[in-house]
Amino acid sequence: MKFGPVATIEAEGALLAHSLRLEGATFRKGQRLSDADIALIAATGISEVVVARLEPGDCHEDVAAERLARAADGGGLRLDPPFTGRVNLFAAEDGLLLVDPPAVNAANRIDPAITLATLPAFARVTRGRMVATAKIIPFAVAEPLIAQAETAARAAVRLAPFRPRKVGLVATQLPHLKPSVLDKTRRITEARLAVSGSTLIGEERVAHDPAAVAAALTALAAQGAEMLLVFGASAIVDRKDVIPAAIEAAGGTVVHFGMPVDPGNLLLVGALSGLPVLGAPGCARSPRENGFDWVLDRMMADLPVRPEDITGLGVGGLLMEIGTRPQPRAAAPAAKAETGGNAMDHAAPIPRKVAAILLAAGRSSRAGETNKLLARLDGEPLVRIAARAALASGISSLTVVTGHMADAVGAALNGLDAILVHNPDHADGMASSIRTGIAALPPDTDAALILLADMPGITAEAIDRIIAAYAPGAGKPIVVATAEGKRGNPVLWDRAFFDALTQLEGDTGARALIDRHQDQRAEVEIGPPARLDLDTAAELAAAGAKTGGQETAKD
Repeated sequence: MKFGPVATIEAEGALLAHSLRLEGATFRKGQRLSDADIALIAATGISEVVVARLEPGDCHEDVAAERLARAADGGGLRLDPPFTGRVNLFAAEDGLLLVDPPAVNAANRIDPAITLATLPAFARVTRGRMVATAKIIPFAVAEPLIAQAETAARAAVRLAPFRPRKVGLVATQLPHLKPSVLDKTRRITEARLAVSGSTLIGEERVAHDPAAVAAALTALAAQGAEMLLVFGASAIVDRKDVIPAAIEAAGGTVVHFGMPVDPGNLLLVGALSGLPVLGAPGCARSPRENGFDWVLDRMMADLPVRPEDITGLGVGGLLMEIGTRPQPRAAAPAAKAETGGNAMDHAAPIPRKVAAILLAAGRSSRAGETNKLLARLDGEPLVRIAARAALASGISSLTVVTGHMADAVGAALNGLDAILVHNPDHADGMASSIRTGIAALPPDTDAALILLADMPGITAEAIDRIIAAYAPGAGKPIVVATAEGKRGNPVLWDRAFFDALTQLEGDTGARALIDRHQDQRAEVEIGPPARLDLDTAAELAAAGAKTGGQETAKD
């Protein structure tokens, strides 16, 4: 490849090295210059341009990137068309990403012009998430080099899809453990299993005793369970403790106890009648990522979990201070030069399903005895105003999460095309309602718009503007409403973030998650309504909302 400055009139057929912006025309980097292009550039007085000319034996950057990406694709992936020497690879379904590090390294060490980058091995990915990218640095690479890279990177990246399973749960009981803790553990476990499409077919609550646990495991296996989970009322602290003793008493074996992942040290892996058995560490009662997730994910993707696999998790196994897992990246769309050059055309827009989640579960404690969502503005409850605005927009579905005074809130929505889901943990804060809403979304949902029911100023038009700004292909999978540049609500999330949203805890919502992904968010200015929520009795009165009646009823 020849690279350097040439006289403009001699640049026909060459690739432009740097973008040019002229009055009425833009020429993109990498554009092949035509006679018309040359005439237009020369007419502006530009006598010299920097170009690249391919020589015999050179492979164009787009062709080389596509060849490398196709070679690296080991299955379960979708490839974008090449643009500017890059091809991105995406997960075709939910599962775990498998990477062959020696193969990736070998391809990257052939020549600095050839690069292949991936997410970490065993990353949990959702359908549509970018998992790897093949990038050619210059405008072309020598044919022998790209051929060598194809061989080195063969099937270096593939997806192991999750396989849904029927799961049985055993929970042991001791006097100090409240039933509400067991109830919450079950709900969090069901949410974890939903990631792989798996379901809980039964739960046995028994005494913290080997014989009782053994009988429960045997009973669940007989009911058709394909995997068994055990939560002990007291943590497993020894290979001869209650849970491992119960597995052996039932005729099973203990494969491994303990793992170099924190939190998650006290995990146990066993087997019973050909079924995997997991003794859960105490941290698995929380939705936050821990070592239990790593092992569960591998099993759900039909990957082996041997002692050597577990003991190899120490590097990267300190999870105490990490953020949530998903960090999706998206490719910028290919653009066509305004002058009609040979750059790749824009792909046709992909219809996307954006579902709305309306959070209506809180106790409205700052409003005193009033459930603010039932206060009436112009004769209509606030929650109904918010729901009607959402339904008048371009959303694909509306899911309303209820909690406090669920019956009354539901009654306020009578006649509307909304799915009502109850959050029994609503007292834990907003995060629990977000988890409930995400879990209830239709499986083909591409993105979720999270709305607050106490914001009556959010209109259907504002919602449509937020949906219109959703551009995962342009690197903007998050859309945030703003008021005078300040972040507000609602917020739209691509499905690549659903896993992270289901790991939220407390009452702070997803603010920290937004902050961690500032470069991936688009902002839509909708004015004061983005930050106007009616929290207190004074704010309700100032807005003209009327209280009195069923909004003051108790749970």
